[in-house]
Amino acid sequence: MKKYNIAIVGATGMVGRKFIEVLQNRRFPVGECYLFASERSEGTVLSCFGRQLEVIRLTPQSVAALKGRVDYALFSAGASVSQQYAPLFVEAGAIVIDNSSRWRQDPAVPLVVPEVNPEDAYSHHGIIANPNCSTIQAVVALKPLDDAFNIKRIVYSTYQAVSGAGVRGVNDLQNGLKGDPTLQKFPYPIAGNALPHIDVFLPDGYTKEEWKMEWETRKILHSPSLRVTATTVRIPVLNAHSESINVEFDKKCTLDEVRNVLSRAPGVVLLDDPSRNVYPMPLTVSGKDEVYVGRLRLDDSVPSGVNMWVVADNILKGAALNAVQILELLVSEADK
Repeated sequence: MKKYNIAIVGATGMVGRKFIEVLQNRRFPVGECYLFASERSEGTVLSCFGRQLEVIRLTPQSVAALKGRVDYALFSAGASVSQQYAPLFVEAGAIVIDNSSRWRQDPAVPLVVPEVNPEDAYSHHGIIANPNCSTIQAVVALKPLDDAFNIKRIVYSTYQAVSGAGVRGVNDLQNGLKGDPTLQKFPYPIAGNALPHIDVFLPDGYTKEEWKMEWETRKILHSPSLRVTATTVRIPVLNAHSESINVEFDKKCTLDEVRNVLSRAPGVVLLDDPSRNVYPMPLTVSGKDEVYVGRLRLDDSVPSGVNMWVVADNILKGAALNAVQILELLVSEADK
């Protein structure tokens, strides 16, 4: 089997380490692997692919030194790092899959969820964007419903885990549960609380996270005029985002038809038996690859619509796994 040389930028972060884990678990054919991080992580040794690899300090010189030696680069180091370094990796001969928000709005950069719009991955110019974690799990569930019933409007209400805010967000919850009021990430305590504030507030009163979900959904579903609105909330859960999604359709549907569509959808696990208290929860979904859907109900306030509860591991499917699935798409096409 042909092997591919991989660079991981932001290798010591939560998603960077998950990149390594996912590549190993899915037996991706890695040849050489180059781990990059900031100056403070330089020299850190990480175990991956049966080797002990030392983290390289990310500089223009360290990237240039790998010219022609890297096939793909997985990025999870923030928008400013991606803006500076993604083009440098492209110049060095790599295809970049970026987990930051930097390239998602760029019309020349595809925004890809493999179960939803895999064909878009092949129209890149060296950079492919990984969507926001909360958008990824939503569109995996929505795409088959859109194909079947034509979505008119989406209302998102999210309940997002602290792991989505990185290590400092996790620390705020864990410290708060111990009675330590010190805050590293959030403006208020998260333990025993719910914060309707993810990312910065925009002039219209929405947060940037809410705007991302709306804008990215339209781009991924190729529906620029789709009506979408969102309210995003941080809750005291360690991992796995939950979403209440209300969807209105153009075409009539029955609950059995909706269940049938979702039960056959790629990447979706239907977990919907309320009579036996069976529904998705962060505790049971954390660590799973798929997007879990339950609490299905017809919305009787509109001619055709449905309410559903969607839960997924935001670090896995919402970040690292989705990026690796994009990588697998590219490799599969290259090997044809």
